[in-house]
Amino acid sequence: MTEFPAIHRVVTGHDAEGRAVISQNGPLPTVIPLASIPGTVFHEVWATLQTPVPVGNEADPTLGPLTLPPPANGTRIRFVDIPPDTEDFLQTGAAKMGAAFSEIGDKGASTVTATSPHPLMHRTESVDYGIVISGEMTLVLDEGEVALKPGSVVIQRGTNHAWANRSGAMCRMLFVLIDGTYAPEIALTAQAD
Repeated sequence: MTEFPAIHRVVTGHDAEGRAVISQNGPLPTVIPLASIPGTVFHEVWATLQTPVPVGNEADPTLGPLTLPPPANGTRIRFVDIPPDTEDFLQTGAAKMGAAFSEIGDKGASTVTATSPHPLMHRTESVDYGIVISGEMTLVLDEGEVALKPGSVVIQRGTNHAWANRSGAMCRMLFVLIDGTYAPEIALTAQAD
């Protein structure tokens, strides 16, 4: 499988005199391969914990347990390396999704059922920007799907979806997640899922 380069993160801050300085410069401290979905790796870049966000020299918000959704009133940015779907995963993956989504801190996000179009079907109460960096991906929804290539950007607005890698090669995507609240017209369907 394709090995992607490590993510290099630069975090700025301020010194005691208020001058701009480099606070951190190097690899990400939180890179987590998923045991439940071998080959999938989460690269946690940063998170904000509220809006408006305090701008200062706060501690690194990526340290600690892996969590899928953004913090309440906050944001999250991460890269995810996604391996190709295998026949075994497509046939037996649905049974492993409770464990997989528990591993990423949001068991309730999994919406997979016996009739789901893909084992990774899930939904979060957020607006997510998903950008294909390298490789190919297919966005799968309840109704329809779209093939994605490097430079494709998906604006995911709290919909039930999955990322299907049908390319036979690794894919790296960048995600920016923004905490949200379901609009009243879709809130009932969100509860039904």
